[in-house]
Amino acid sequence: MPETKNKSLSGRRIVITRPRDQAVEWRRKLEALGATVIELPLIQVTKEVNLDTLAEVLGGFGSYEWVIFTSVNGVRFFFEEFLRVHGDIRAMGLARIAVVGEATAAAVREFHLRVEMQPKKASGEELAHELITRESMDSAKILVITGNLNREILVQKLEDDRAIVDCLPVYKTEETDLANDPVAGDFRNQGADAILFASPSAVQSFFDQAAVLKLGAKARRPLAGSIGSTTTAAMKQLGLPVDFEAAAPSFDSVVEALLDKLNR
Repeated sequence: MPETKNKSLSGRRIVITRPRDQAVEWRRKLEALGATVIELPLIQVTKEVNLDTLAEVLGGFGSYEWVIFTSVNGVRFFFEEFLRVHGDIRAMGLARIAVVGEATAAAVREFHLRVEMQPKKASGEELAHELITRESMDSAKILVITGNLNREILVQKLEDDRAIVDCLPVYKTEETDLANDPVAGDFRNQGADAILFASPSAVQSFFDQAAVLKLGAKARRPLAGSIGSTTTAAMKQLGLPVDFEAAAPSFDSVVEALLDKLNR
């Protein structure tokens, strides 16, 4: 963030809803801007890989033309298993890599791998469109690294264009139970200035736990912010307000959108 905004959230209570192990960087950055950070980890993400499926995929890995990652979690857990089996990143061979989102791209680059395709709009639908526009998908063999809650539209669009698509789930996303969480109690009593949603699954968990998170009569209703279009769509579908949306799916962008909203 720009130097002039170092304390631009001074005195503001900001709720982050990311999994606890992924919230550290957001907390640090928000506190550097002067915010009081309330962590409500609405979801938790853990590795879950079917070893038979993994063995089948890695055994025929050389046949894939594209490997697609749609999340940082997918990158993280896939390469844990890939390197456990192969021990050398060069075993990736000639497979090209496509990603959704800059954070996912950055996670891939940490392995010194090139990202061949990254759509400007961070969505699986847009990635499928760009792949199909770029070259024929007829009989192209593609591996999509997924989680248990991934949307099907990416795979569907590629298969509609006659691609051969294999999916490898490497993680699961589950709702956390905040019923007895003291931080949730603090949120109910005091509310906040803003709550930041970074995924549709966090939105769903917030909706499902509405009774647990219901604000008290004197609590401050937070502005609800979305990190991008997919999260915004989930909020609207569930009837949650969308007070601001990041222009790009990143921390800096969602904070810029928040500051713009607060300063209007």
